[in-house]
Amino acid sequence: MTDLSRIRNFAIVAHIDHGKSTLADRLIERCGALDPREMTSQVLDSMDIERERGITIKAQTVRLVYEAQNGETYVLNLVDTPGHVDFSYEVSRSMRACEGAILLVDATQGVEAQTLANAYQAIDADLEILPVLNKIDLPAAEPERVKQQIEDIIGLDASEALMISAKTGQGVDELLEAIVHRLPPPEGEAEAPLQALVVDSWYDPYVGVVTLVRVKHGVLRRGQKIRFMGTGATYTVDRVGVFTPKPREVSDLGPGEIGFLTAGIKEIAHARVGDTVTDDRRPASSPLPGFKPSHPVVFCGIFPVDSKDYDQLRESLAKLRLNDASFEYEPETSTALGLGFRCGFLGLLHLEIVQERLEREFGLDLVVTAPSVVYRVHLTDGAVKELHNPADYPDPTRIVRIEEPYIRATILVPEQYLGGVLELCEQRRGEQVELTWVGNRAMLVYLLPLNEVVYDFYDRLKSVSRGYASFDYQLEGYRESDLVKLRILVNGEPVESLSMIVHRSMAEQRGRAMCEKLKELIPRQLFEVRIQAAIGSRIIASERIRALRKDVTAKCYGGDVTRKRKLLERQKEGKKRMRQVGKVEIPQEAFLAALKVG
Repeated sequence: MTDLSRIRNFAIVAHIDHGKSTLADRLIERCGALDPREMTSQVLDSMDIERERGITIKAQTVRLVYEAQNGETYVLNLVDTPGHVDFSYEVSRSMRACEGAILLVDATQGVEAQTLANAYQAIDADLEILPVLNKIDLPAAEPERVKQQIEDIIGLDASEALMISAKTGQGVDELLEAIVHRLPPPEGEAEAPLQALVVDSWYDPYVGVVTLVRVKHGVLRRGQKIRFMGTGATYTVDRVGVFTPKPREVSDLGPGEIGFLTAGIKEIAHARVGDTVTDDRRPASSPLPGFKPSHPVVFCGIFPVDSKDYDQLRESLAKLRLNDASFEYEPETSTALGLGFRCGFLGLLHLEIVQERLEREFGLDLVVTAPSVVYRVHLTDGAVKELHNPADYPDPTRIVRIEEPYIRATILVPEQYLGGVLELCEQRRGEQVELTWVGNRAMLVYLLPLNEVVYDFYDRLKSVSRGYASFDYQLEGYRESDLVKLRILVNGEPVESLSMIVHRSMAEQRGRAMCEKLKELIPRQLFEVRIQAAIGSRIIASERIRALRKDVTAKCYGGDVTRKRKLLERQKEGKKRMRQVGKVEIPQEAFLAALKVG
């Protein structure tokens, strides 16, 4: 057990590509946690997808031992967090395990959207914030301008901001001293009943569920009988350990320490993120406050290509859900695609990552449907039906009215981008509730149909505001709307997984965009392919993919022209027949691209 005054728990937070993972590498290197031959760049980004895309998806922790200049030895628990807005839930969870945060700002780019959002998250979590300017070795660095931005936009005192270069290691020693002297130590009592917060958990095929915990009070030991307060499940602890960044077993974890435990937990649901671990024989009187639940923004159906893989998909989703608490799923049946799941995500990048992880880590072949929300359909017989999937849309003659969910959206945006954001909200059938000013930033409150937000609202909002707008919402209830089912036909055959429910005023625009996208993505066939968008029996948009033409007259030298014409006529008849019986395979990319139609 480590003396509380010698522990520092801190997270590194910043906008995308401002150098969080590179700084984590330098700190690991300076504290000698790995041999030089074991060091790689972005050592904490352990997933293949993270390395390929150059982004952090999962927050990672590492325990470092640092000998300060005053001769004292300190234990530093560092949390490297993601920067992308889709993974902000990971950041908020990580902050709850810390007392301090390093706010990393690129000295060339200045304060950006997620810098702001993460700084406010850190202030809400009551953390001590240490502003740090990175990339000062670059010729384009403007530290004085960026310091002024931190003070004006975020409202933090940047006069003592540290100047570093995570790439070259310049200023990293001063940063380590600042972490030790300027960030507060944790508080807690070793004699009190055990209270440990479950910060993260993931599934390991060899030892079952691995749970990452931050001990608040009490001591967690090997062989102890523990209870998860939220689920009531009890287990005996097999192993207690820390990441250095390699897993290393320890005898116990005391107050203020971050580490992992394994206890032969096989049930995914028993180790929920945000739950409290306590001693079964001497339990704590109350659990620790958990995490605010995340709000999924994009909903879509995920189906296995082969229906035999349904059970495997269910188990895979359960394992991923444990590892990523910010996505939700529930079983769904589709007439076109069979059994699958309806899943909710924080954004399109989040959806892409989850789909890629399902395919790579669990070897699944998947079909993903276009995004949508849950509608309420009032039928002529008085029944009210909840519509999750456009494929289940009832016969229009039986519908009295359709209601769609509305949200109350709060958008914070700098004044120079206000016009573009107002225009975007009006295009999306928004209804302005209020407009107020907070310093040089406008706070907009709009009532918006959730359907319009799901589509590509996030991406468009980031475009029109250059990434500075922050967006939050809560559900407001249902309202009646003029909605229709838009079907996509390929050679007269409906493709159910691409059908969607849209407002009548947007139907033609959406249909045309979808047809144009599919025209680019469907490979050319030996016969002509027609792509059409239809409402009922009325075609509202159409595109044509020209047939690949084989030169049948190549071997026909000279002679009467009728010889060539006969061969061409025969080819024409063959193509006509092919078109009647030919099936067009739609590639998987087309389904994902359908989500991104701008």
